[in-house]
Amino acid sequence: MGRIEGLLKAYEAFVSQPWPAHLSGPEKVWFAVYEPAQERRLSFRIPEFATATAKAGHSWRHVGIGGYFAEWMAGHKYREAYFEDPEALELALTDFTAAAAAQVQAALTAPAVTASTVVALSGVGALFGLTKTSDILEQVTSHVRGRLLVFFPGRHENSQYRLLDARAGWDYLAVPIIAKNGD
Repeated sequence: MGRIEGLLKAYEAFVSQPWPAHLSGPEKVWFAVYEPAQERRLSFRIPEFATATAKAGHSWRHVGIGGYFAEWMAGHKYREAYFEDPEALELALTDFTAAAAAQVQAALTAPAVTASTVVALSGVGALFGLTKTSDILEQVTSHVRGRLLVFFPGRHENSQYRLLDARAGWDYLAVPIIAKNGD
């Protein structure tokens, strides 16, 4: 069995378990952790995660934020100045983080999203160097009604998450979903 198949199998088992209702927002976040080299394979298999969610009796909503920076930049009034002086962009990245969080929050609070909905977030690796996944999650976790599934290209070791294996990890209350060894 391949790595993504193993992750899908682990997710199927996980999403089928009862969902405690008394959890805080950060405890309702699941990280589907996979090797960064598997990003393309995972992106093609996201519909299978949706199918597994439906089989478990839950609804699904997918939010891809991998291309959001380009959309945000295209609409920014100072984009030309940032292209001429990319170092000046650093001042605007706080605004970008807030805008990305607002997009995720809108998905989490959409009328069709209930306490039985998995809102799946993909593309967080594309934000590397622009913002931190943890900064976005801190702004949205209080709005999680059902579960927030973050497809996370990186590692989970000793209760620490490392995006793209590149930066020091951070502690987070999210529940890791990881393919078992040998899967």
